[in-house]
Amino acid sequence: MTTTQFSLSFLLAVFFLLLTTTAIASRTTKSRSFSSASNGRGSTTTTTVLHPTELVSGVCNQTSNYSFCVQSLYADPRTPRADSYGLAFVVFGMSYLNASSTQDLIVNLSKNAQRGGGGGSGQNQSLLLTRLQRCSRDYKKAVSALEMAYNDLNSETFFELADMARVAASSAEDCQSGFEKTRNSPLTARNRELKGLCEICVVVSKLFTGGD
Repeated sequence: MTTTQFSLSFLLAVFFLLLTTTAIASRTTKSRSFSSASNGRGSTTTTTVLHPTELVSGVCNQTSNYSFCVQSLYADPRTPRADSYGLAFVVFGMSYLNASSTQDLIVNLSKNAQRGGGGGSGQNQSLLLTRLQRCSRDYKKAVSALEMAYNDLNSETFFELADMARVAASSAEDCQSGFEKTRNSPLTARNRELKGLCEICVVVSKLFTGGD
């Protein structure tokens, strides 16, 4: 990625995050210690966070991993004061940043594979590069879908939010499936995290549409 491309990507991400500040409503909370069973990367941590609000608890109870959901949302300091609209900005923004940073990582991993970095035979490096190229296409699709979702959210158009989140989650699944016959995927944690964030996006989207 060139310096200009990186700068544009960074500025876009910052712009997205700044937009969320207009969507936050006041809400008071109490502090407590929240023990996370998983941080989305396969490890166990204990982190002190704000007591989950009723809104956050209601959303996270509808996901497959309550701990990951609360831990992820509370990584953003605006979450304790967020209403439904503000929470949507938070989680879609997180998902976009996750996908775009993974896209950058894939570029760097591909360059390393082309140089023969990481050891292994030339055949293995070629196979790795092929898989990374597939993931690059998958994450391009994910980033595009999340950009569309964020733009729709900003214009208060809600009915395609869940579909766009599912597209991004499916893209992460497709990337991971390319490594299904090997345990050496460098993107497993990233794919798992994006899927988890997109699951939260789908649940939050239902707050506006009431869909399944």
